[in-house]
Amino acid sequence: MNTHSTIYFPALDDVKRAAERLKHVVHKTQLSPNRTASEMYDANILFKREDLQQVRSYKIRGAYNKMATLSAAELAHGVVCASAGNHAQGVALACNKMQSHGTIFMPTPTPNQKLDQVKMFGGEFADVVLAGDTFDEAKEAALLYCAEKGAVFIHPFDDPYIIEGQATIALEILEQAQQPIDYVFVPVGGGGLAAGLSSVFKQLSPNTKIIGVEPTGAPSMTKALEKGETVHLDRINKFVDGAAVQKVGSFTFDICKQTLSDMLLVDEGRICEVILSLYNKDAIVIEPAGALSVAALSQYKAQIKGKNVVCIISGSNNDITRMEEIKEGALLYAGLKHYFLVKFPQRPGALREFVMNVLGPTDDIAHFEYTKKNSKEKGTAVVGIELREASDFDVLISNMKSLGFFVDYLNDKPHLLNLLV
Repeated sequence: MNTHSTIYFPALDDVKRAAERLKHVVHKTQLSPNRTASEMYDANILFKREDLQQVRSYKIRGAYNKMATLSAAELAHGVVCASAGNHAQGVALACNKMQSHGTIFMPTPTPNQKLDQVKMFGGEFADVVLAGDTFDEAKEAALLYCAEKGAVFIHPFDDPYIIEGQATIALEILEQAQQPIDYVFVPVGGGGLAAGLSSVFKQLSPNTKIIGVEPTGAPSMTKALEKGETVHLDRINKFVDGAAVQKVGSFTFDICKQTLSDMLLVDEGRICEVILSLYNKDAIVIEPAGALSVAALSQYKAQIKGKNVVCIISGSNNDITRMEEIKEGALLYAGLKHYFLVKFPQRPGALREFVMNVLGPTDDIAHFEYTKKNSKEKGTAVVGIELREASDFDVLISNMKSLGFFVDYLNDKPHLLNLLV
């Protein structure tokens, strides 16, 4: 670790030592060209496939590197971590390999798939405790437990050894790349990956621009960079659970403010689109945080044309039960699914009239909720309609209004929509 500066910055020798510790634990994941993205953006787009690690994310790098620096006495006391999933799996596997007990705190809404994976990787050496609704609440519970038990806390991002472990990805990329890299797009949650990777590029490839990417619902690094200091976000959207952090780390922020060329925010719907596209076109299954880097490319379309670009595919721990939610998010974002409150005359043939005269030839009713009420001439239904082309929307809503069916449009009223659908 670099101890000669008031602000910590990873030293290359420390990152190389981390790589040596990890060489029998992590896979040197492939840096592979992606034809679909390369053709779309007229650039040489390479994916660094950290989703192919044994724990299906890069988090094993930092977790194992940190634990490998602990003394035998510290390991004997056991370790504790807090995580939305991927760091938990890294710590669990490290515990299993080192035969040291770990207690892993995870938010209560964590997908079952991630809970099962943690238990599988940890085996008899890891216990899972569910606490709070967010990573930050789980972290508070974990820190209290540490104080009570005298155990070592393995931070998911804000620790020099964690940062140096994640930084080994950059060493691999620079070794694997056939040509100088112009841009690297990297997902940002707490900032450990972005800080580690960007610090290595700053020293070994300073002309490479490192672009951090966050979901719009959890812009913790964006807000910190705007304010010039770390900030705590009172509310975040937890959809991108691997990057849903209310406050970035102090170490990670100090590094990122020196090394990141830009910070981008990506809409959750755009992330859903990319998840489905990568699955359908490239047979790549990734979690929402893993899609952030690819989802951000559209914002840099002009800048990356003709350039060599690396996207960090950070993880693939996605619960299959979320796929319907992801499909829905993608359709809404693309303007291909619309929800309405519709009034129907309470007489035979009203629904047929709606189908025949309101819907276009390729429109499809995907959701319909209606209860007939006595003593009323008209009843209100919640109707969801899928379109083949987003441009069909104007005709649809015009027909609905001119024929007297329209009551309200719900897509721009998410709180009401969530109650009704």
